[in-house]
Amino acid sequence: MSDIQILHNPRCSKSRATKQILDDKGLAYKVVDYLKQPPTRDELEEILRLLQMEPRALMRRGESVYREQQLDDEGLSRDDLIQAMLDHPILIERPIVLANGKASLGRPPEQVLDILP
Repeated sequence: MSDIQILHNPRCSKSRATKQILDDKGLAYKVVDYLKQPPTRDELEEILRLLQMEPRALMRRGESVYREQQLDDEGLSRDDLIQAMLDHPILIERPIVLANGKASLGRPPEQVLDILP
């Protein structure tokens, strides 16, 4: 099993481009279709810690569910935002690559090169 993972959405061009970078480097990695296999609360908390981001910064604000759930409400707690991402994984920005005890958001895709072997 590889120590490299990509939280991937095959419909996303940035996610596909990031996956291509991993392929071009000849790396073994695990693909996690996070819409079908969302992270657990602990995994999401660890991703946020590794990215040094707060939940709202990792949220896709253009998604309709963001508006429908009124997630722009500044009164929502960190826990509320994390729960929203767990309930609606489409809200999690992608792709996220985990490697070598680090994480990188592939926006732009080349940004993940910083954590790869």
